Amino acid sequence: MNTIWSSCIQNIELLYRTRQLRFDDRFKENYVRAFGIDGMKRILEIGAGPGALAQALKRWYPHAEVTGSDRDTAFLAFAKTQRPDIEFVEADIASLPFSDGSFDVTISNTVQEHVEPSKFFGEQYRVLRPGGACLVLSSRKGINIVSDSVTEMSEFEKEMYQKTEQYDRATNEKYDVGKYGCSEQELPLEMSRYGFQQVQTHYVTVNLTPDSDQYDAEFAVKMIEANRSVHLNSLESLPHTAPGVVSDAEMKKWSEAVNRKYDKRIEEYRSGDKRWDTNVSVIMVLRGIK
Repeated sequence: MNTIWSSCIQNIELLYRTRQLRFDDRFKENYVRAFGIDGMKRILEIGAGPGALAQALKRWYPHAEVTGSDRDTAFLAFAKTQRPDIEFVEADIASLPFSDGSFDVTISNTVQEHVEPSKFFGEQYRVLRPGGACLVLSSRKGINIVSDSVTEMSEFEKEMYQKTEQYDRATNEKYDVGKYGCSEQELPLEMSRYGFQQVQTHYVTVNLTPDSDQYDAEFAVKMIEANRSVHLNSLESLPHTAPGVVSDAEMKKWSEAVNRKYDKRIEEYRSGDKRWDTNVSVIMVLRGIK
């Protein structure tokens, strides 16, 4: 059983919530245009995590057979409970358990930067049929403006951050988090290097601004709650990444402080007190053909 990623790097519920927002049907048209895979029937997602993108693919391409793969057992168990009609397989990108030419499409989201390129591109090239499409999604620098309600920190919180920040860096280094990241210029060159042709780049912008009147209240609150989850996840992973550094009493006090901030932000939203905090994601979509 492998649960390193879900235990130490990204909480299951957190990753699911944030990806649900980014792959919401409100943004479908932009993704579908960039993907260019209409009519392709067999889709494999690499590093599916808790399954949010696989679910979106099944909605957007209802006649396709979608398979999700991940090496984290806990992610897969969660994904299977959400959509039992999608096949999820435990697999490492370095050695996929599929025969040559098994799929029309391979797709991944924020996976490339963690995997050595020859393994990442080589295995996808192998399992794709001739003429199949490889789609690589990666997050690029966007806009992140946090409400004052959330950024304010007590002396206690500052002390806790000072005690723990070094352990976050150590965890990332230990598990090669982001070790193989490529720039917007380097990534297409890497894809071409491993045999893919007709390489294209597209950029999808996902605007998550709760106070913008284009969004209904339910979706706006989901944005705020997703940010809460991100904040709390950094605390909840500490027993794994920094055992014994923060006491149970400190952890409880810290979590309560974070929750108060987000409760206040939701109250502000519901009362019409606009803060215009925003998270604008720029997602690079790299597309190549075998």
